[in-house]
Amino acid sequence: MMAIARNLNVQGKLLFEESMSRHTSWRAGGPAEVFFVPSSIEDLSKFLRKLDVEIPIFWHGVGSNLLVRDGGFPGVVISATKILRGLERIGHFVVNAGSGLPCTQLARQCVRWELGPSEFFAGIPGTVGGALAMNAGAHGGETWERVESVRTIDRSGNIHERAPNEYTVGYRSVTGPENEWFLGAKLHFEMDAKPSLETMKDMLERRKMTQPLGLPSCGSVFRNPEGDYSARLIETAGLKGHRIGGAEVSKKHANFIINRENASATDIEKLIEHVRQTVIDEHGVSLVHEVQIVGEQPGG
Repeated sequence: MMAIARNLNVQGKLLFEESMSRHTSWRAGGPAEVFFVPSSIEDLSKFLRKLDVEIPIFWHGVGSNLLVRDGGFPGVVISATKILRGLERIGHFVVNAGSGLPCTQLARQCVRWELGPSEFFAGIPGTVGGALAMNAGAHGGETWERVESVRTIDRSGNIHERAPNEYTVGYRSVTGPENEWFLGAKLHFEMDAKPSLETMKDMLERRKMTQPLGLPSCGSVFRNPEGDYSARLIETAGLKGHRIGGAEVSKKHANFIINRENASATDIEKLIEHVRQTVIDEHGVSLVHEVQIVGEQPGG
């Protein structure tokens, strides 16, 4: 497969056996067989058109909600965030945001433009593309509440403009046309919702105070079950500080797993499963993880 990729003649950067620990916020994980950084949307489209349809593709953002198993990803990882960072105001209450744009940057600029409600984006780690893919939310706001349309690219390199009614959107879940990836979104805001810079600053300060932001993690590991909080269930199950290898349940926020000491992806995945099973045993609740786990086990 690498031989096929080498012959694709792209303008962007092609890396082979690239360690995904360099590209995930957990700082763990095996290699991508091929790691492609396109130089433009045209370069990306050309690459997709020429790539064999049997080769697996994984679309990479900033790796803030991702665990790549230690056996690595047997296919192509595409990292297009650098070419998709645009933000443009196209109407009184509408903006175009590229999928590679950090959500905190989106929030800051929308607050400057006095577009609301937009402060909640400051509470979302990662990029607009990741927020679209999972309907990310924070502090009472959700991404798809603001979506007017999305722009996608498919497996054949064709670009589409799609409406929200072409997707099934739920709590931290989005399903839509298969083998398409988000290039960006048109987001609408409200006439009578004035954002507050102070509110946004308070949100960021609250994150800093309650979450272990200085250590490698993926943010919240599990979705909140209806009517409850995963962090409460994990903490009351006595799991704060529990370790497997170099991975640890944060003592500051129980729904965070941190890479305390050179944790492997296997350590982290085992700890995720241990937490999930313990919460089932203690509370009878089966937690669903938000984090995306891809790739193969070592020797797989």
